[in-house]
Amino acid sequence: MDVERLRVLRELADRGTVSATAAALSLTPSAVSQQLKILAREAGVALLEPDGRRVRLTDAGRALVLRAEEVLAALERAGAEMASYRRSPRGRVRVAMFPSGAALLLPGVLSRIAESGVEIDAQDVDEPASSVPQLLADFDVILTHRDERAPSLISPRVRLEPIMREPIDLVLPPDHRLAGRPAVGIEELSEESWISVRGGFPVDDVLQSVAAATGVQPRVVQRINDFRVIEELVLGGHGVALMPRYVPAHGGLVSVRLAGVRAARIYELATRPAAVDRPAVVAVTAAFRAAAEAVRAA
Repeated sequence: MDVERLRVLRELADRGTVSATAAALSLTPSAVSQQLKILAREAGVALLEPDGRRVRLTDAGRALVLRAEEVLAALERAGAEMASYRRSPRGRVRVAMFPSGAALLLPGVLSRIAESGVEIDAQDVDEPASSVPQLLADFDVILTHRDERAPSLISPRVRLEPIMREPIDLVLPPDHRLAGRPAVGIEELSEESWISVRGGFPVDDVLQSVAAATGVQPRVVQRINDFRVIEELVLGGHGVALMPRYVPAHGGLVSVRLAGVRAARIYELATRPAAVDRPAVVAVTAAFRAAAEAVRAA
């Protein structure tokens, strides 16, 4: 079986449609379809089946995707081995990060990697952790986050490494009735209006987990993913909010610990399993671990 056609199959598994695969590979949809038909003849078994107006992988197709990963990983390992002869990592690493994690860790990562010969192409991507498999079609390293109560993503095609736990606290305007308290029980907030992020993101997951544990259903009046905007709304008296502890907070806000519950988000680095054999990727993930350790130690 031709390696490049295996690569086309993997792209289809990543991107879901022939048109998206064609765009990613700078091919026409008909060229992609032709390559997949040839690959099916090479494999001797149907790899695709109709799914409405689209196609989907058969069981054999999904099995071959995993084998294609092994073949392509072996080629990447060969390239990584050649790179190791240069005695230092080189190359470009594409990194995706959720915005508040980028603000917290990226400056330290760039400082640590500056003299390594590795070039980081960083982008902020505000997507939930469930989007990681799709994002790995375009990025080498993804910094993602999840509620610590939520299970970590499990996939044979994704390698996840937890690097930091960040507690989540309650933030209040300075004139709030609870602002002078060192800690507040969630049951004391049953009448409050909440400013939260969109559903599916860790801070809202924490709010819903706390609600499930206590029986207190929060009244969410605004959903905004930009923590800077949330801070301004809280400061203006429009509600209270949960905020990750290491996010730079507005000087006028009061941060209070939640009593009786464990509320935190977990930072994880996602790569393809074979990426750990690439010296440049290893250098970048090591820089992220060091930057996270520096935040914890501060």
